[in-house]
Amino acid sequence: MSRNRANDLQEEAAGTGTLGKAMAVLEAVAMADRPQRFTDILQSVRQPRGTLHRLLGHLVEEGLLVQRRDLSYEPGLRLLKFAYRSWSGNRFRDIAEPHLLRLHELTGETVHLGVLRETEIIYVDKVESRQTVRMSSQIGKASPAYCTGIGKAALSSLSPSELERIAAKLEFRPFTAHTHRSAQSLLAEIEEIRRDGHAFDREEHEAEICCVAAPIAVREQDLVAGVSVTGPSYRVNMEQLAAWAADVRRAAAAIEEEVRIRLGPRREGR
Repeated sequence: MSRNRANDLQEEAAGTGTLGKAMAVLEAVAMADRPQRFTDILQSVRQPRGTLHRLLGHLVEEGLLVQRRDLSYEPGLRLLKFAYRSWSGNRFRDIAEPHLLRLHELTGETVHLGVLRETEIIYVDKVESRQTVRMSSQIGKASPAYCTGIGKAALSSLSPSELERIAAKLEFRPFTAHTHRSAQSLLAEIEEIRRDGHAFDREEHEAEICCVAAPIAVREQDLVAGVSVTGPSYRVNMEQLAAWAADVRRAAAAIEEEVRIRLGPRREGR
């Protein structure tokens, strides 16, 4: 048996298989704001140097990463093919689009659609504000669920046991002075969100950025998501966000209903 194969089997036995390690490396490069050198990736994923060299070689060979002339790494074009196929087949985004556009017409501010993936919200669509100053958010970007309006709204639709499981996995990084510092304070707010039907981001993830959001939950499709209206705090105060809350809730409810009607229940085994 080759040394590499033996290493793979040892990793799998320890619950850290090769695929998981490769995905961690791919994510470290793909989510970075700039090309990553070997030492950057090594610090991020904390894998043995030999293992990391081998995985980087495989990812470059498969076209998932590209090694630049300065020996740093960046995402490869093959990822665009995967992204295009995923995006073109995203029926949830297509169903939600007219409702997002109506919210945008009503408010004039940025409208987001996001899907909950464990502890993060993945933004799957965005209608940009008509104003000069716009949001830095991007489709495909992940943000922590505990400090975003859309994330907290999505968390509020989980069952108590599922919410408790997710809360136990959260690492509470203080992005701003308003960010939740503990699961206890987050869970207390989640109770308020369940009662009111909407959530606020009070400059919790980014300073001077706030939003109002509502949950979208379609159990038949294993879909937990949310929709939000977001703007800078100097232009959109809490009174304005509260005034838009009913419209955001109606948009979320309309998306939920249309998903149920058009997609139907998920077939067993799908």
